Amino acid sequence: MNIFQKTYVIGDVQGCYDPLMRLLDKINFNENNDQLWFTGDLVNRGPKSLEVLRFVKKIKAITVLGNHDIHLITAYDGCYKPHFKDTLENILQAPDAEELINWLREQPLLYEKNINQNNFGLVHAGVLPQWSWQETKNYAHEAESFLKNKKSWLENITQFYGNEPSNWDSNLIGLDRLRIIFNVFTRLRICKANGECDFSFKGPINQIPKDYYPWFDIPHRKTDAQKILFGHWSHLRGQSNHPNAIALDTGCVWGDVLTAYCLETGEFHRSL
Repeated sequence: MNIFQKTYVIGDVQGCYDPLMRLLDKINFNENNDQLWFTGDLVNRGPKSLEVLRFVKKIKAITVLGNHDIHLITAYDGCYKPHFKDTLENILQAPDAEELINWLREQPLLYEKNINQNNFGLVHAGVLPQWSWQETKNYAHEAESFLKNKKSWLENITQFYGNEPSNWDSNLIGLDRLRIIFNVFTRLRICKANGECDFSFKGPINQIPKDYYPWFDIPHRKTDAQKILFGHWSHLRGQSNHPNAIALDTGCVWGDVLTAYCLETGEFHRSL
């Protein structure tokens, strides 16, 4: 049973703290009665990543990890040099940096909850077409366990990044297996019907290469009936045209708006 009056799912914030506050004012958010879910990518590229991270932690909101959140963890661990476009320095130098990073490291890749007889799944980017929902949850937990095991994480992180393998095989082992699982949950936008992924594609739907599809449009996708909330793909502008794939990244960090979706009412709200 849902104890909150309203549950709002908010797309990629990426350090856009002021638009987030305006959006919460617009929906009359009350942390005693309402709950916030975030699609991940709380940080980076925007001007106030530290403020966003502190706020989400303080109110005990639900968030999944996005690629920028994982990038922050690796940067803090000293395993990956920040990119010149990154806006993470305030977090890395903050007096509560260790506390914030340890909290972030404990966040899931997938969150699931039943609300008003609907089962909602929250991920940052996407789900492979050949994964059942139970398999999807199992693979998320597998990757989460690796991230939380700091010793194993630090020993292997230098080999963590990359686009290969691009095709899932349940017999994959070691870092190849973990790499594609993390990439699917945090970077996937398009793939082929056989599940082969192009993790480098960032454009709009009309520029998708031949034989590739948005992950949610693959015919006979095993999770087609599962309600999945996701962000990551700002070029969709919050439009997937699929009733069970609810896109929420509307490009706030690129000068557009921030979007909140109410699970109880099905209403979309945009920041001013």
